[in-house]
Amino acid sequence: MQYDVTVIGSGPGGYVAAIRCAQLGLKTAIIEKYDTLGGTCLNVGCIPSKALLDSSEHYYNAVNHFKDHGIDINKPKVNFKQMIDRKASVVKQTCDGIDFLMNKNKIDVHHGMGSFVDKNTIKITPAKGKSTEITTDKVIIATGSKPSSLPFAKIDKKRIITSTEALSLSEIPKHMIVIGGGVIGMELGSVYARIGSQVTVVEYMDRIIPTMDSTMGKELTRVSKKIGIDIKVSHKVTSIENIGKEVKVKAEDKKGNTVEFKGDYCLVAIGRRPYTDGLNLEAAGLSADDRGRIGVDDHLRTKVDNIYAIGDVIRGAMLAHKAEEEGAFVAETIVGQKPHIHYKLIPGVVYTWPEVASVGYTEEELKEKGSDYKVGSFPFKALGRARASMDVDGVVKILADKKTDEILGVHIIGARAADMIAAGVTAMEYRASAEDVSRMSHAHPTYMEAVKEACLAATDNRPIHI
Repeated sequence: MQYDVTVIGSGPGGYVAAIRCAQLGLKTAIIEKYDTLGGTCLNVGCIPSKALLDSSEHYYNAVNHFKDHGIDINKPKVNFKQMIDRKASVVKQTCDGIDFLMNKNKIDVHHGMGSFVDKNTIKITPAKGKSTEITTDKVIIATGSKPSSLPFAKIDKKRIITSTEALSLSEIPKHMIVIGGGVIGMELGSVYARIGSQVTVVEYMDRIIPTMDSTMGKELTRVSKKIGIDIKVSHKVTSIENIGKEVKVKAEDKKGNTVEFKGDYCLVAIGRRPYTDGLNLEAAGLSADDRGRIGVDDHLRTKVDNIYAIGDVIRGAMLAHKAEEEGAFVAETIVGQKPHIHYKLIPGVVYTWPEVASVGYTEEELKEKGSDYKVGSFPFKALGRARASMDVDGVVKILADKKTDEILGVHIIGARAADMIAAGVTAMEYRASAEDVSRMSHAHPTYMEAVKEACLAATDNRPIHI
């Protein structure tokens, strides 16, 4: 079979690339190693984790906040099996939706391991049955990533686990030790802390979510402690050992002292690595760098002119929505259009509660650049809407150019921050000033009023409600 474009990998980057190619009139195929489409994000990442985050938050609110709202109920219990079953149902519905979209757009789906024979020929090896080969004019590599591990810690998937296993445990851990205080570690740590696990987060850097603005890390530390998460920063893990029904973790604190933690599960959440295993890149004239990434130019084209790569297998943040933008970008590039991605305006989100969301420069980055900037902030506790919903933890922080007032960064921790950050992206895409946003009418009462107030604070230190 001959195709105009073949996409290897059906995660958010891959399936969006395939759909956009089909929309543009290209005969398109997509190859997926596993039985279900959707990649890590839909199967063992973004979607199932959000399902568990929502379920655990409902339980936590029932135990801790219903009474304040005047709702008297018997003490709720966690039906963990049902929680996991609901998660699986959400995943199935979402993956089935991708099947529908492939059919709708007349995209040929091939299940099996895709590997290069040469730059225009791909062999597809299914789990059962014979291999087949297809030929193609263009190829888009979108094979995503896998959880990273530590060289001295074997992931046994029983006691020493990754995020994949943490989404499908058969029991609620008594004590979960989380290695890594980044996005994945804090999200899954909060799931289990809410439903009764003792959770200890061990982070190498001097703060959690270290790639985000430090104000966000400080505030998330404070609210995480309120739900019982014990956070150990500036700790270097030196060993992880499965000793039967327990895991023993040793680390060095910032003074060089050896400390030890024991729990029944250890979640290793130190990031992810590009996944190109089995692609046989060399046959197509390609290779990965020392971090496993495939090199691309500004058009996301590899050094082989008919092969493109997107998402987690290339440079940049490992985010589903970044991969989606790149998928559409490559499809449009192939047909001669001139698409654009502003990488600094791809937001990052942590789906704890409260949520954390950021776009643009952090204050630390602006200091490092030597930029002249000003800061405006506004706390959620000063919002009527936040008081009404009892979501008073959090703050909005706006960074703006000191001379031009152009918004340089938007950082939010608070209720619905993940949804609110889109307004920050929009403002920055159109190079709005803090005063531009502060003069737009914001509905009352809403969480978005905190953004307006923070912009008022940044413009001329003139917030109204504080």
